[in-house]
Amino acid sequence: VRSVSPEAPESIHLCDYPSVEEAWVDQALEEDMRHLMQIVVLGRAARNKANIKNRQPLAAIYINCDFELNEYYQEIVREELNVRAIEFAEKAQYTIKPNFRVLKTKYAKLMGPLRGVIAELDGSSAVQELRTAGVLNVQAGGETIGLVEEDLLIETAEDENLVAESDSGVTVVLDTVLTDELIEEGFVAELVSKIQTMRKEAGFEVMDRIIVSAKDNDRIAELLRAHEAQIASVVLADSIRVGETAGYEKAWNINGEDVVLAVEKV
Repeated sequence: VRSVSPEAPESIHLCDYPSVEEAWVDQALEEDMRHLMQIVVLGRAARNKANIKNRQPLAAIYINCDFELNEYYQEIVREELNVRAIEFAEKAQYTIKPNFRVLKTKYAKLMGPLRGVIAELDGSSAVQELRTAGVLNVQAGGETIGLVEEDLLIETAEDENLVAESDSGVTVVLDTVLTDELIEEGFVAELVSKIQTMRKEAGFEVMDRIIVSAKDNDRIAELLRAHEAQIASVVLADSIRVGETAGYEKAWNINGEDVVLAVEKV
């Protein structure tokens, strides 16, 4: 550093730690980032559960929580989870069962009535009350019983097209329906990824211009033609050719489609 700034310290490793500037601590920012990270972690877990790669765009994510995120943080969520829209709404459905291991130590004489009362509960309403009030009041054996979350086994009853993950009062639900448009976007993202990998394997420099070619798959050829400008701008291709290949080539299976791609430096 001293070669360009003679007044700089000799080395960062020889400097003292700076003193904390309490005035610089932004509690609201830290809280927003904590919420943001919680949503992203749950969203990625939901993607893993659904076995959908992050490069495949999804239509929507539904978030049920007791906090708000402004548009700045919502845009980060959309980018990190590759979703088109965010809705702060309850989409998950719940089933509730007694946690006998806990309940029998608290209400041994009321286990029979409690079992029947819990079986009749509306899962989603009960979970909402638990999250809001911290306790779920029920009538059993002529008594009012205040159930807390540890007294119950709460499970998410998912629609086949919705995948949910929950933790610490936050539920994230992904809409996994893939339209033709979303599937096509997923193919384009995979093609870009494979071409970038091949650039690196071929030993090209970051700014080298290339020619991309493909063969042996009509569907991939159609996608390359339809999205030529978009793909070319990302991978720095002067042209994209289909039907025959030249240069460094490699066989791939992209979302179930076998294809041979090639990259050649201009």
